Amino acid sequence: MIGFKEDFNANNKKFRFMSEFKVHVLHTGKVRVSPYLPFGGKCSILKASGIIVPKKEWIWIPVSVYLIEHPKGLILVDTGWGREMSPDGVYDSKAQIKSFGCYFLYLTNQGVVEKGQTIAEQLAAMGHKTSDIDYLILTHLDCDHAQGLKDMKDAKRIMVSRAEMEFATHGPLENRIRYHSKWWKDVDLELFDWNDTEGYFNRSFDLFGDKSIQLINIPGHCDGLVAVKISNKDNKFVLLFSDGGYAAKSWKEMIVSGIAVNRDQQYNSLKWIREQSMMPECIESIATHDADVLPHVIEF
Repeated sequence: MIGFKEDFNANNKKFRFMSEFKVHVLHTGKVRVSPYLPFGGKCSILKASGIIVPKKEWIWIPVSVYLIEHPKGLILVDTGWGREMSPDGVYDSKAQIKSFGCYFLYLTNQGVVEKGQTIAEQLAAMGHKTSDIDYLILTHLDCDHAQGLKDMKDAKRIMVSRAEMEFATHGPLENRIRYHSKWWKDVDLELFDWNDTEGYFNRSFDLFGDKSIQLINIPGHCDGLVAVKISNKDNKFVLLFSDGGYAAKSWKEMIVSGIAVNRDQQYNSLKWIREQSMMPECIESIATHDADVLPHVIEF
């Protein structure tokens, strides 16, 4: 799974350099939300949810997932939408409501995943079976990150932080709308506890014990949210910060999202994302829903 990339020296002679990692940035459909949800700052929940925002003002943003080719296996970060919410590859309100298990959740975000764009379908096009995935890491359990779990239940290990599962199942009352256990029913979820101290809150999980894949707690949007930091031997890294911000402008302008369970934690998490993103060792820093980020491959 280790790839190569080409370069040239001063004499225009081609050499091939081994890259440690390959990160595939993939879009699994899109989601339509109130513009105040991703970039609302400390707005009201009515604005963030879109209840008082005309539908003509809502925006479509991508739903990204990431396939990491690592010397120790194939790692998938999040699932995006599953096929059952968009059976014919077009927007389908009835199918989405059924797949959500909640009409009120549908009112706050609508999605679509075109034919061939679920992660299982894209893996097949790349020559992979879902059972080829050695680790499926869920950054958190919101619908657009975990609703495709049923399509990926054959992955060897499917992992989410214990803090996130506790929050999803025992958190505030509104979590009965936000999360639904049917998304992970019959899925063998493995809960992990923090085993390291990376990040602003000193809570992280070192997947292989070598700092190459670190799952770093960035709470605020939800309790167990993690950013995934992929680092090579030269300390160059790619940061996948999920919903810690919704685009590069989130950390560049320090704009928090309109949905938060803890505003102070959300702000401090974004501040840490900003610090990481501005480091010279950072190759790319990517939010799940950044409309300016197109599917591409990062090798380093």
